[in-house]
This record gives sequence, structure tokens and C-alpha cells, in this order.
Amino acid sequence: MAAKAHDRNRTLRAAVVGGSLGGLTAALLLRDLGCSVDVFERSPGRLAGFGAGIVVHEATMRYFVERAREHDGLSVPASSLRFLDASGRVLHEEPSPYRFTAWSTLYANLFALFGEDRYHHAHALTAIDQDADRIVIGFENGRTHECDLLVSADGIRSAARSLLLPEIEPRYAGYVGWRGTLEVSRLGRSAAAQLSDAITYGVVDRSHILSYPIPSLDGSTEPLLNFVWYRNVAAGQALDELMVSRNGRATSVSLPPGEVQERHLTELRAAAADTLPPAFAEMIAAVEEPFVQVIVDLAVPSMAYGRVCLIGDAAFAARPHAAAGTAKAAENGWALADALARERDVVRALEAWEPSQLALGRALVERSRRIGERYQVSSTADPTDDELRFGLYGPGR
Repeated sequence: MAAKAHDRNRTLRAAVVGGSLGGLTAALLLRDLGCSVDVFERSPGRLAGFGAGIVVHEATMRYFVERAREHDGLSVPASSLRFLDASGRVLHEEPSPYRFTAWSTLYANLFALFGEDRYHHAHALTAIDQDADRIVIGFENGRTHECDLLVSADGIRSAARSLLLPEIEPRYAGYVGWRGTLEVSRLGRSAAAQLSDAITYGVVDRSHILSYPIPSLDGSTEPLLNFVWYRNVAAGQALDELMVSRNGRATSVSLPPGEVQERHLTELRAAAADTLPPAFAEMIAAVEEPFVQVIVDLAVPSMAYGRVCLIGDAAFAARPHAAAGTAKAAENGWALADALARERDVVRALEAWEPSQLALGRALVERSRRIGERYQVSSTADPTDDELRFGLYGPGR
């Protein structure tokens, strides 16, 4: 679509659909660039991340470091990277280069930086109408909004992607991730010593679990332990039954704390006692309300559609094994701001921005898939293999 040259004397109007981490980062960067920015979030109130942990990469913290000039206290380190077998024996250990944060920590700080005035709750996207000069977006509540650029950062269930690419759906990976957090003080001395100051993997037959410290969600100085246990669940009836909440609501993405049926929690704890290293089994027994996330792959053929772009999980959802989903969304936002700083014509800027971000998304999805297959299918994950290490652009990168 041919685009009319942008009037450099007029402020570029940007709308960001999706007010989570990627959307807020993009909104802040576009506002810093001089754009007029509104964020539209479908949820009626403040978002909740259930305390999920995030591995910190350079892109994850870049806005705080370079623009906010404040990042102390937003993450915590781990001294060791440790792998255990089913008996609890240490298979491999090395110094850990990683730091960790919590979704809730980043969200609260990004939200505070953006502010509430132009962050609009209860706006679920239902329509996109664009021509050479503008976009008009419509919402479920009947409202419309006109802008020059639409940034879709609305996650795996992206409404914008569904409108643009209705044939593209997330593909189930064959397993789910059980997640949770707990205070170290709830563990016995031996388990606490093994898990509290490390990123620790428990590697068992066709499954693995990992834990690492994250900042406390209530502002106290004692870090929490965050864990993720990947368990194979057959597609179809087994998965469908797992993803029905206590009140009968079926979902295809995740069940938050307090909604997993008690029978599934009972089975989870029994399986942990039977299969996991003792420290991890103790952790699973101690956590009160674990939640479950369906693991998927998602990849789009394009990220730019005239004046619309897809970023973060709206475009590429990678399995969590490279621990770079949040970093990828932030990198998309930084690259977008750079492209618009060089070229104020929105369509041409998105055309220049797209190739590198497509390459990044494709590579991350493929590498995360390979790692997952080695842990969950072939059981060929070698703890000494650097290919298993975290990284946005590759292991350790």
C-alpha cells in the first residue's frame, strides 16, 4: 500500500494494543521519540503476572538502565548454575552469569513510568481499518481511536493477529509448564541449601524442572524461589481436562493460581515425589497454589502490515527454554523506535524494521524448540552443552 509522506511538523500518533511488558516498553520508547502514545489493554484492571520469574537479558533491563537510570533492586543474582539427576546428585555445576526478576516487578515499574493518563483498561480490539494516511481501530466497548501507527503487543491470543492472519494459530508443543513461587523459609535446611542461591535444574526422563531466585513481590529483602516444571501431556482429552478450572471454565493458554482443580494438584505432588530430585519434590509439596501454562510454538510470516506491526508474543511465541521472550519483545520495541527515528514515514519505517525482527523471532522459536525436544522427548540434554544456555541471540548472547 502506498503511503502519503508524513508531515514532519505533525506529531506521530501511535496506538499500542496490549499493556503488558512489551507493550509498555514500546509505548515508552515511542513517547520518548516524540510520538503521542495511547495504550489499550483488554483487561478491566491492573494486570497480574502471578509472580512468574524472568531471566534478565540486556534488552530486558535496557530501558531502566538507559532511560530511567534506575535499576537497582529490580533483579537478584544466583551464584551457581547446577544440574541434578533424579536422586539429587549433582551432574554439573558452574558459576552462574544470570540475574533474575519477576514479571510483577517489571510491570509495576514500567506502568509507573508510563502513567495512567493514557493507559486505557477494558479496551478489547475488534477492528482495524487502515488506508494510506491513517488507521482507525475499534473496540468491544464501542469506542474507536484514530492513529498513524498501530503496535500490536497483545500476546499469544493477539486480537490484531487474528484479524490480520486468522489462519495462524499457536501450535501445542506436547507439554505444559507448572509454575509457582514460595519463600525459601518453607523448605527444609537441605533443600534450601541446594536451591536458594542457584539456578538449579532437575533433569529426569522426558521432563525437567528448574528453579531460581526472584525479587520478593511484597518488597521484603528475602528473595522468593520461582520454579517451572515441564511435564508432557497428550493433546486431546488429557490436556483439555487439565485446562478446565475449578468453576468449569475451559482455557487453552493458562490457569492462574487458585483455579487448577484439586485432583490435578494431588497428581502433581504425587508425581513430584516419585520422579523429581528430593529438593524439588519438597518444593512442589510446599507450594500452595501452582499454576499451569500450555507451551506452544507460534511464528508469523510477516510482522509489518501497512501501518500495523506485530511485536512480542503476538508475532513469535517461543518455548521458554531460552528464557528470552520478554527480551525479544523489548528488542522489537527498541528496533521499532530506531527505525522511526531514521524514517518518519510509518510504512517505510516498518518495512525497514521488519527483516531483522523476523530473523530474530524465527531463530529464537527454532532454538527453543530444539532445546525442548532434547529435554522432553529424546532425553538427550547434556548439562555441559552450551546450546542449552539462555540467550536472546544465541546461547549466552
